[in-house]
Amino acid sequence: MIASISGTLRVRDAGRVVIETGGVGYEVFIPLSTYYRLPSIGSPVYLEIRQIVREDALLLYGFSDSTEKRAFDLLLGVQHVGPKAALSILSVLSPEDLVKAISREDIHRIDAVPGVGTKLAERIVRELRDKIANLKFGGEAHPTPAQAAASQNGVGTIGDDAVSALVNLAYKPIQAQRAVDTVMAENASADLETIIRKSLAVLLAEK
Repeated sequence: MIASISGTLRVRDAGRVVIETGGVGYEVFIPLSTYYRLPSIGSPVYLEIRQIVREDALLLYGFSDSTEKRAFDLLLGVQHVGPKAALSILSVLSPEDLVKAISREDIHRIDAVPGVGTKLAERIVRELRDKIANLKFGGEAHPTPAQAAASQNGVGTIGDDAVSALVNLAYKPIQAQRAVDTVMAENASADLETIIRKSLAVLLAEK
């Protein structure tokens, strides 16, 4: 069972990375929260890994810290929540925000995530209400200014990266582009994380 990967970052996309270690490139699927913290391509990188084996594939899901990994595992324990939905939830809600939403039974906060409807949000609250104590937040990493700057050194502009990230969350390209354009018109010098978070707020307000 693969529990972590340390190597060289070769591909950095909004929903996936390729990490090379020992001459092998591993494709790892990630939430946006991890994407924000990635260094530039060619840099050393370390991710916590959850390996999921299916009949037709062996899939790796990566996280910048153990709290996100535990949140992912908890979400997978909910009936009808698969890896894709769990990544979408963690791309919009941090583990802290998820715990707050569950403890306050804030269904709307969860069903606002693309692909998560009211019934599934209610199920998440119901099934995780007594389990969220397993999530502890001490020592969670947050991107430093240097990391934030490094994360913007990939291919394309910051706006393109933000649109790509939103499309990866199942928003239509035209919706994503409109939200990003709105945010960048008011925050021209904002970093990638700020643009994505503000664009998400615009999109969620439209629902």
